[in-house]
Amino acid sequence: MKPQHVVFVCTGNICRSPTAHAVLRQRIKVHGLAHRLSVASAGLEAWHAGEGPDSRSIRHARQRGYEMADLRARPFRREEFITADWVLVMDEGHLARCVRLCPPQHAHKLRLLTDFCRVHEDAMEVPDPYYGQAADFEHVLDLIEDACDGFLAHLGLAR
Repeated sequence: MKPQHVVFVCTGNICRSPTAHAVLRQRIKVHGLAHRLSVASAGLEAWHAGEGPDSRSIRHARQRGYEMADLRARPFRREEFITADWVLVMDEGHLARCVRLCPPQHAHKLRLLTDFCRVHEDAMEVPDPYYGQAADFEHVLDLIEDACDGFLAHLGLAR
């Protein structure tokens, strides 16, 4: 059986989506789910293509045990709606843009990551921490950890 493929999408693929990529990658490893899930991340803009994640994202993720320095920003490709099983976006702007790009027969694959939050049920989106402070990067991690755990539970792969 082919693993389900998840693509996390944000604006430039240097803060939120690589953070989600790193968190889910770690969850996959811890739960022994590599045969069930694969993960990638991308940005709707190619501004940072080839660059590593924002150093603050790396630092805050590393403090929680996630490694993401190996990830590189890349642009999201429209054909990923076909090849991915899930396209999980960080905010309403990303969702609106992806809805316009997504072939209608693949629209069921497209969701806000926060749809899977269980602790932060009132979270409507993962806010961009780029212009923020340390607390904003920590909040992003809180939301992403919650949503990734909820996503795995939704798939029946964890509690």
